[in-house]
Amino acid sequence: MGSYLGIYTILVVCLLGYSANAEVFNAGGPPNSDITAAVLKAFTSACQAPAPSQVLIPKGDFKLGEIAMTGPCKSPIEFTLQGNVKADGGSTQGKDRWVVFEKINGFKLNGGGTFDGEGNAAWKANNCHKTFECKKLPISVRFDFVDNADIRDVTSLDAKNFHFNVISGKNMTFDNIKIIAPAESPNTDGIHLGRCEGVKILNTKIATGDDCISVGDGMKNLLIEKVVCGPGHGISVGSLGRYGWEQDVNDIKVMNCTLQGTDNGLRIKTWPSAACATTASGIHFEDIILNNVSNPILIDQEYCPWNQCNKNKPSTIKLVDITFRKIRGTSGNKDAVKLLCSKGHPCENVEIGDINIEYKGPDGPPTFECTNVTPKLVGTQNPKACVGPVVKAPGQA
Repeated sequence: MGSYLGIYTILVVCLLGYSANAEVFNAGGPPNSDITAAVLKAFTSACQAPAPSQVLIPKGDFKLGEIAMTGPCKSPIEFTLQGNVKADGGSTQGKDRWVVFEKINGFKLNGGGTFDGEGNAAWKANNCHKTFECKKLPISVRFDFVDNADIRDVTSLDAKNFHFNVISGKNMTFDNIKIIAPAESPNTDGIHLGRCEGVKILNTKIATGDDCISVGDGMKNLLIEKVVCGPGHGISVGSLGRYGWEQDVNDIKVMNCTLQGTDNGLRIKTWPSAACATTASGIHFEDIILNNVSNPILIDQEYCPWNQCNKNKPSTIKLVDITFRKIRGTSGNKDAVKLLCSKGHPCENVEIGDINIEYKGPDGPPTFECTNVTPKLVGTQNPKACVGPVVKAPGQA
């Protein structure tokens, strides 16, 4: 195993450490010009290059139309966005993408530039949070089947739909990403992930109108660390169970993050009358600071926005090995902790350790509610926890 890991590490380093001698393909143009064709030409040339190469969008403001940059490529590619690229400001309903990177092994995205989705007009037309029957809006940046990738030092501004969508990738790192949209912008998840393995989201600031980070089905080995979230809907695992083809979720870690002014905090959400029977396990939240966060800790297995499901049928998604540790700060409402598990599949092995959540509102002290779960309690809990076995933390007298 040690030799295997060593070879794998060397492979990743070789794939990602290729800036110094890379051939550069420039994709700029006159100020405010449409550079779609230039970017596609530069990427195509870089993708066919026999050695590592770089696509460069220089500083300046440019227009960029719908574009898909598709591999496989002969060598690793670095995409450096120094300027600001702007999407069509119209709603463009019916299209589900703007910028796509797909089927690339060995990829860097960096440069300090901005993807500006020009979403203001589209938000007024977006009703996908209310109904299944809606026309899609373009996701700003999609990563489909991208492996061994390093994405850092870029900004997503005013996406029409999700800012970043990450599907079926392996060994990806997002570092120092900035995501910005108004709190009122619907369906603008900051980073949505599904069916990936070995993803890290680090040192990132997200202010948006939906989940800062949403974890979809099939995720494995995800680390979220040093993320600042707010405004937004918090950091969510799920929703899970909406579709029949979903896969299990395993090994999700959210650590050393700050949530401020969000509508929800740390949330796991599954649909009642779920279309599948999967398991989400090994989900750990630890060392989280809350600043006026509504619903700071929430397991919601009755997630049914706009009554799009049958709440009389309990969720068939199993939640196993869940921990909330060292969660502290202030709540925006009295519902500090709500563990609303499925009566069909009660939550298993849920641990609550050293929780200190304050609420000073006029409707009373903060509450801790449990349904279909008996959590294991470690250390101290404020508010006072629902009934469960109490275990002292290591070293506690």
